[in-house]
Amino acid sequence: MSRPPFPPFDAETAAQKARMAEDAWNSRDPQRVALAYTPDTVWRNRAEFLQGREAVEQFLLRKWRRELDYRLIKEVWAFHGNRIAVRFAYEWRDDSGHWFRSYGNENWEFSEDGLMARRIASINDLPIAETDRKFFWPLGRRPDDHPGLSELGL
Repeated sequence: MSRPPFPPFDAETAAQKARMAEDAWNSRDPQRVALAYTPDTVWRNRAEFLQGREAVEQFLLRKWRRELDYRLIKEVWAFHGNRIAVRFAYEWRDDSGHWFRSYGNENWEFSEDGLMARRIASINDLPIAETDRKFFWPLGRRPDDHPGLSELGL
């Protein structure tokens, strides 16, 4: 299995990888998302350490049971060779109706076949009022005409 574009990345292919990841995560489909990673992928997500697709899939199931109405935007920060750094923000609510915007950075390392072998994520959650939300689109893929992080001042 492979997932183009392949490293080494340039500005266009790094942006394409980031958008593909954003689209997959906005699907909130753990199986779809997990297929973008190597079978032995290694993750750090906040303080949680994972290894392998099955662990990623189980993590995402837990995540999206807790983080409702999840909407994510990713933006490339830097790239070199087989690595891409992105910044992101996502909005979600808990089952009590409290809204949050989570901000973070991810460092990605890809195998030659374009699958992500390593993901290191640092994330902070900010409680927000529902009136402070900025991500308004139907659940699923962010429309092409919806502003990105820079356009939103995030």
